[in-house]
Amino acid sequence: MPREQCALFECTFRGKGREVFGKMDALRAGGRKVAGTKQVLRGLKAGELARVYVASDADTFIYQQVVRTAEDAGVPCVRVATMQELGMVCGLEVPTAAAGLLR
Repeated sequence: MPREQCALFECTFRGKGREVFGKMDALRAGGRKVAGTKQVLRGLKAGELARVYVASDADTFIYQQVVRTAEDAGVPCVRVATMQELGMVCGLEVPTAAAGLLR
């Protein structure tokens, strides 16, 4: 499968649409994680996160804030299609704009 990788985002292409493939396995596996924009930003500033996941359909201000903070911290950021999907992977019943994997 063709792979696209830029400074922050890693995506795998399947057919016409983009799908993040295999990058969310760490969140599914029940590893130590944080969910929610406030917790992710706090973890990035403290240097506690190894990887950040952000939903593409999140509010533009929140999306840019998480991406810029991750870039400043040198933490890779993975784009996820929807907030609903990210919330389900984190084991939450509500959508979430951002999640992070603790070191």
